[in-house]
Amino acid sequence: MNVRLKLWVGGLASIILCACAGAGVDVHKEGLNHESIIQAGIKKGRLVDEVTYVSGQPSPEQLQVAAAAGIKHVINLRPKAELKWDEAEAVAALGMQYHFIPVAGAADVNTSNAARLQLAIQGLRGEPVLLHCASGNRVGALVALQAGLDQPGEVEAAIAKGRRWGLTRLEAVVRQQLMALD
Repeated sequence: MNVRLKLWVGGLASIILCACAGAGVDVHKEGLNHESIIQAGIKKGRLVDEVTYVSGQPSPEQLQVAAAAGIKHVINLRPKAELKWDEAEAVAALGMQYHFIPVAGAADVNTSNAARLQLAIQGLRGEPVLLHCASGNRVGALVALQAGLDQPGEVEAAIAKGRRWGLTRLEAVVRQQLMALD
């Protein structure tokens, strides 16, 4: 990596860290090195709270950085058919716990899987987690659905939360399901 690119990446990480700090995220929470995770460059990665990092698919090397940075759990929403390597084995070899909720596409973006994800996150008891699919879109979709279940009639608030967690192309699917809940 050339010097200019390193400086740019470092500057970008600093901007993100400042933005997170301004949003109430403690970027230096004891035992979790957010800076290392951000600098790992995981596709579409974002901190959504003090212990939750949402992203697209991490590589085995990026999982190694995440483990060294203090991540204790990995929740994967990608079905096995989408992976060309054994993520569960890689996560276990790094000393992290692996959780698997396969969401193959729009048909699997439903309230049942949203509830499964919520239970999985609650079961972590606040321990650091890397939550991913291919891009973060499915993660955001399930989070938005759960927010809609928790607060019926608050469709826009649920969509906003989903976007913060990665919702993009599945917004229409989520919106339709949230409207059906009312």
